[in-house]
Amino acid sequence: MRMQFIKSVRYLLFFLSPLCINAQSTYIPMGMKDYILLDRLEIKTKQPDLFFTHVRPYNRKYYTKQVEIIDSMRYSNEDLKARLSHVDVYNMQRFLTNNAEWTSREDLRKPQNMFHDFFHSKGNLFEVNNKDFYVQASPMINIQSGQENGYDKPLFQNTRGLYMRGRIADKIGFDIYFTDNQERDPRFVQAWVKQYKAVPGAGFYKPLGVVDGYDYTEVRGSISFKAAKFIDMQFGYDRNFIGNGFRSMFMSDFSNNGLFLKVNTRIWKFNYENLFMELIQPNGFIANGGRNLPRKYFRMNHLSINATKWLNVGIFDAVMFGRGDHFDFMYLNPILFLVPGQQQIGSPDNTMLGIDAKANIAKRFQLYGQFNFDEFLAKDLFSNPYSWQNKYGYQLGLKYIDVFGIKNVDLQLESNRVRPFTYSHLDSTSNWIHYNQPFAHPLGANFQEYVAIIRAQPMKRLYVNARAVYYRQGRDSLGYNLGANPMRPYTDRLRSDFLKVGSGDETKILLLTLQVSYEFAENLFLDINIHKRSGSSLLGGTAPETTVVSGGIRWNMARREFVF
Repeated sequence: MRMQFIKSVRYLLFFLSPLCINAQSTYIPMGMKDYILLDRLEIKTKQPDLFFTHVRPYNRKYYTKQVEIIDSMRYSNEDLKARLSHVDVYNMQRFLTNNAEWTSREDLRKPQNMFHDFFHSKGNLFEVNNKDFYVQASPMINIQSGQENGYDKPLFQNTRGLYMRGRIADKIGFDIYFTDNQERDPRFVQAWVKQYKAVPGAGFYKPLGVVDGYDYTEVRGSISFKAAKFIDMQFGYDRNFIGNGFRSMFMSDFSNNGLFLKVNTRIWKFNYENLFMELIQPNGFIANGGRNLPRKYFRMNHLSINATKWLNVGIFDAVMFGRGDHFDFMYLNPILFLVPGQQQIGSPDNTMLGIDAKANIAKRFQLYGQFNFDEFLAKDLFSNPYSWQNKYGYQLGLKYIDVFGIKNVDLQLESNRVRPFTYSHLDSTSNWIHYNQPFAHPLGANFQEYVAIIRAQPMKRLYVNARAVYYRQGRDSLGYNLGANPMRPYTDRLRSDFLKVGSGDETKILLLTLQVSYEFAENLFLDINIHKRSGSSLLGGTAPETTVVSGGIRWNMARREFVF
């Protein structure tokens, strides 16, 4: 089954390879500091070419050109110059330095020291840049140590790795990400691992050899090229994310990496993305390894339109499916809304439709939202709003930059609500689960969540992040399926025509986080973290209240977090 999928991709790449005539970029890993900068610039400038930031990860070449344009505009545009703080300007310079292969500025592309290829620019350990070949390589380190109250064992994160990116003859872009990881996580994460038999965000893992520890490797990689002037293609093994919020109702980067083929068409006011993925079915023996795991497949189309200079509207169409012995080639069709075609072949697959939108207002605010529909029935939606068949979720959010005129202090507020049984289906081949982990929102379903985030950069190298997350969720109780866990098929649901959000063992959780980081060298951070988690449930099954204090260093890596 997997070989058939890979063969079909190979044929498609072979067919399109003669069209690869333009320079091709790599993509910025998710979670890096660049995403905060691009968010701020999009809202401050209303630059229409920055309006497609809901599709992640970001194309390096494309967004480097946009940042370079804004950096040039500030010299002649007094309004823009007044809106950009000295920290914004500093962040733009660092962004351009870290993506120097795509800038037109010669001063950023010249060697910064006598060793030429080593530390060619401040952000890269090793770099070669000539006419036919570019390669950059940097080590990755995340060494964190902490303590949880009431737990007598130290917590730790020990990650070492290497990141490489490059291009060949201005035709093929490539990137490679490899890390070796050992960790001991807080007790609520350990309980999650025991329940789902998966380490959040990881694939195959094994016991570390110490109590409550995990050992795993993470590998990502892709090749990318231009199929035509407006069409980019990427084939690889990585994560993807659709949305403008802290969470996504469609597809998030919470679960393990997956094999994918992505086609992105950007022309005029339209951005159209087609994504084809091979995923792993939920399986109780993933941690043991030693056998070929069953696969399933995911097909997604997302069309977004710049309706005005301040409003972007998108349409989402996706299906999760499995055939047991082959890939269904009907789903290689990149056209939106193939539901009638699915009916023609008697498809039992899990289809999801959605809409999303964002509006930038007064160069200070952004309103955003998502709404997904997972096999709802219109007659029940209006006549019986508590029917289990009303499977949908929605997100509403606000970003407010430079709060009350305070430079580089940003506020984000977000509400996420998902009805029971959303993302679940008849069996493991079609639920919204990959490698025993939720493929969209980490909580699964049957919850109401509120998120508040304050981000501040009071100095060029100092980053402060304060976050509060509160949610209530109706979890399964007494063996009954109340629709919170998408791994359970809805065929074993509690037979009730009255299911509201929170039905079941109503659990309430509050997460408070304070993170302070100081960047004492380019992409090298000293971290201090305080994380507090408390909660209660009707049946008393929640993890005990906990406070974790930790600190360490990161180099060229995003934080590893557990926000659930």
